[in-house]
Amino acid sequence: MSNAYARTGVDVEAGYESVRRIRPMIESTFTPGVLGSFGGFGGLFAPDFSGMKRPVLVSGTDGVGTKLKYAFMADKHDTVGIDCVAMCANDVLCAGARPLFFLDYIACGKNLPERIAALVSGVAEGCRQAGAALIGGETAEHPGMMPEEEYDIAGFCVGLADEEDLWTGQTVREGDVLLGLDSSGVHSNGFSLLRKIYPAPAGEWMETLLTPTRIYAGALRDLSERVTVKAAAHITGGGWIENIPRMLPKGLRARMDRRAAPEVFLKIQRDGNLSDTDMYGTYNMGVGMVVCAAPEQAEASGCPVIGRVEAGEGGIVLW
Repeated sequence: MSNAYARTGVDVEAGYESVRRIRPMIESTFTPGVLGSFGGFGGLFAPDFSGMKRPVLVSGTDGVGTKLKYAFMADKHDTVGIDCVAMCANDVLCAGARPLFFLDYIACGKNLPERIAALVSGVAEGCRQAGAALIGGETAEHPGMMPEEEYDIAGFCVGLADEEDLWTGQTVREGDVLLGLDSSGVHSNGFSLLRKIYPAPAGEWMETLLTPTRIYAGALRDLSERVTVKAAAHITGGGWIENIPRMLPKGLRARMDRRAAPEVFLKIQRDGNLSDTDMYGTYNMGVGMVVCAAPEQAEASGCPVIGRVEAGEGGIVLW
């Protein structure tokens, strides 16, 4: 190892130790499409196109955002990797695609192998939930650019679908129902606002806020076996107001029904003195994924109807 490089604060040996620790976690996510072994310069994946007329690759990229600040406070790093995968894979799932593989990027002030291993353990768990293989990544030590105790994590996911099976929203019609799939909590959005309301949460409330984002791979697979999904929306930053209209064709809007939000959101609204518009324009309010289907399939879906599609402009009408 270069002594001069070490004096800058970059610990190459710590990087080697991190790789040693995360290798079994990464290999635990491998699926039949993975080629080669862990440690190459590029991740290799051979997708199975058999039975497809026109295979389409669907990609998504995202990070965790300022939710990481709470992970630093709590010194808890084994769940935010799930958030990172979820924010990417859930977007891919909205197109009706099956996640194939995921890569991550971790930038840190100081490479602490135990902490990197905890981070990647979450990424690996998220990949297993999504059904995606973790085929590569990068950990970069940035002394002087960020505090030693901090890091940032981002990633991207690639999925696969046959073009004729994509959920494009083109078949959405007036009268269709909007079905809600429950969230696991706040997920990974609105944390800049949360940190204004709760500068230093602790105990059970901190654990609640750090609950990782739900990954909807299994739920959407099961749902698509019961109904014909026309479109889907992942409820992230922008909440209901921005995200639900994104799956609707021009000339149609969503009329959403009032429903009881989980207590976590009611507490945030009370403590922050926030309006309904603030809440529904920022948080998922207990619904992390919204799916559009024909009204005659509502009962078979097994999901609550939280809105309907109607003619009109304006994107969304909140009750």
